[in-house]
Amino acid sequence: MVHGSAVAVDGRALLITGPSGAGKSALALQMMALGAGLIADDRTILHREDGCIIASCPDTIRGMIEARGIGILPVPAAPPAALCAIMDLSQTETERLPEVRSICILGNPIRHLKRIEGAYVPAALVQYLRSEGTID
Repeated sequence: MVHGSAVAVDGRALLITGPSGAGKSALALQMMALGAGLIADDRTILHREDGCIIASCPDTIRGMIEARGIGILPVPAAPPAALCAIMDLSQTETERLPEVRSICILGNPIRHLKRIEGAYVPAALVQYLRSEGTID
């Protein structure tokens, strides 16, 4: 179990990590407005399955997301999905075109992204998941 929110598009998941108040749920909500599904908010289960890392939700919080200042909102629960990237909101990206970085999770290399400022970020992340996580 990790402290992070997970969203998915077409069976491909992004894990959003960072300290409390960093904006994990806010980014997840923005991505959901663009078509992503919520796997888990604030706590995500990661496990290996058939060579992939799968992100899933604890039963106790399935179908719920916190909107700071509003409360806990019910949402459709997305099924578990293969993790293809992690966005760490505790670190800020300083490069315009950064090198592709990865982090090892349960023995698998996973794309590692840092916080990016800009209104386009949720849309770019949804497109990244739709494009099967490839970058030219």
